[in-house]
Formats: sequence, C-alpha cells, structure tokens
Amino acid sequence: MTGLRVGVALPAAGTGQRMGGVHKPFLDLDGEPVLLHALRPFLARGDVMAIAVALCPAVAADPPGWLRELDDRVRLLAGGASRTESVALAVASLPDDVDIIAVHDAARPLLRASVLEACLAVAATGVGAVAGCPAIDTVKEVDGQGRIVGTPDRARLWYAHTPQVFPAAMIRAAYGAARGGAGGSAGAGVAAVSTDDAALVERAGGTVQVVDDGGWNLKVTRPGDVAVAEAFLRGQREVE
Repeated sequence: MTGLRVGVALPAAGTGQRMGGVHKPFLDLDGEPVLLHALRPFLARGDVMAIAVALCPAVAADPPGWLRELDDRVRLLAGGASRTESVALAVASLPDDVDIIAVHDAARPLLRASVLEACLAVAATGVGAVAGCPAIDTVKEVDGQGRIVGTPDRARLWYAHTPQVFPAAMIRAAYGAARGGAGGSAGAGVAAVSTDDAALVERAGGTVQVVDDGGWNLKVTRPGDVAVAEAFLRGQREVE
C-alpha cells in the first residue's frame, strides 16, 4: 500500500469497432466480464478511495446489476465521444482529496498486482508512471500512402499500456490544458485528443517513466484476444 489516497479513472465507453461492434468490457472472459477482471486489482487495495467507470451513455443509463452492486467505491458515469473525453470526465468525478490518480483501460483484464504496486510507487515520488514493455519488433514510420519514411531505433521504443498513474495535480493540470486551459469546466469537450494520458502529461511538461509489465498486460481488442487472455488466466491458476 502507498499510504496515499488513490483514485482510479477507468474508461469503458468505446464502441468496440475492431471487435465487430461488441462492447468489450462486458465480453465473457473465463466466466466473468472483462471489466470485472480489470477492476479487481484496484478493488483489492485499501488505499483506493474511488473508482470512476466511464460507460457508453446507453449502458450508463441502465448498468448491469453486478456492476451497480459491486463496491461502494465504484462510481458509474456516462463517457464522452473519445477515450480522452471519457478519462477527463472520470478524473473530474473523483474526490478532490485523492493524492494519486490511476487510469486503466477497461479492456485490460490481465493487470498484475505487482505491476500496479510498482506504478503507484513511482507516482508517489512525484512523477508519472506508465506500464508497458520494450518494443520487440522493428517499427516503421509510414506516410498516408503506406510508404516507409523512417525506421526509429527500436532500442528506444516501448509499447505503452495501462495503468498510467500520476500525482493527482499533475494529471488534472494536463487535462485542464487539454480542455484549452485550467478554467475549462469538468464536462467541457477536450480539444487535445490523445491515445494515452501520458502524452497529455508530457505535453504539459510533466515527467513520466515506464514500468515494465512483462508484456502480458494484454488489451482485448480483436476477437482472438479473448482466447489468448483465457489461456493466460489458466496458466496463472496452474502456477498458483
């Protein structure tokens, strides 16, 4: 435990286009919803004070009973049109007195408690932390026609996953800047859209470091990912 008060923002409002339009957080994974697997490492911690889950508006209007009754710390709200807007709304709904805010994708059900602990420990020092792993493939930069225009040095590249964990003031300031200034209201549209939260923090001048999650922190994105995640969970049970 960190000794600090932790808030969690969990975006779960995506349309699941790469999954054929299926709402990924509610897919069955080893007998339980993907979302429940994603929430469990946070629910197990006594220093987590509140968890804001940003759902698509239709689900937020009538959430499943298991989610409504899961834990008093879980707050359900309607998300925005993009991941960035959903995270902004979730962050704004967390208590003002949390010290650290963790953002975690609802479609990442394989987060290990040790990785979460490591990310929180980094954030407790005053900088941001991003779970991820070193790039193992050569990465190509291409133009709009698919032509290769560059090959970055793989030794300097990491795949960014979640959780992404920050001192609360740092991430609130980054989202304030993304809304066009700290004076933007909590529900205001986000002008600067990004695929992850660290990019907004970096843009606002914050320091962020990576935490190696071993590469197994899979995001359920395509139909085949469910089978891979289930195989991983079975393997974990056998080890335990």
